[in-house]
Amino acid sequence: MAKTGQERRKYLRVGAPLRVRVISKDNNVCETQTKDISPLGLRFEVKGCDFDVDDSIELKIELPKGLSPVHAKAKAVWKRKATTEDASPLDIGCEFTKIEEDNKNTFLKYFCDLLYERGKGNSEKGEE
Repeated sequence: MAKTGQERRKYLRVGAPLRVRVISKDNNVCETQTKDISPLGLRFEVKGCDFDVDDSIELKIELPKGLSPVHAKAKAVWKRKATTEDASPLDIGCEFTKIEEDNKNTFLKYFCDLLYERGKGNSEKGEE
């Protein structure tokens, strides 16, 4: 059992505002943006769309620099209101369940490049 305040994530998450199209199991489509990404999933905020934990969803993630969108299937693993207001958007955390190999390689390369660039920026500032 996890201790209170103990980090449960297996992988590092990186803040990355990527455009994403989310398609629900009922074929409802939401256009949104990721809040953070990891090698195993991502988090996004939606308003006007509701997802339940364990819902299967389809993602089309747009990467910068003209790279082809990454198509993935995922499962909503948690949700919570972004704020305490009644009309607050939902934060949805999802875990990838299926990504074709070429899409996986594209996404992981983007993630690694993002880490490298951020690390390089910290090294240049003397924050090794």
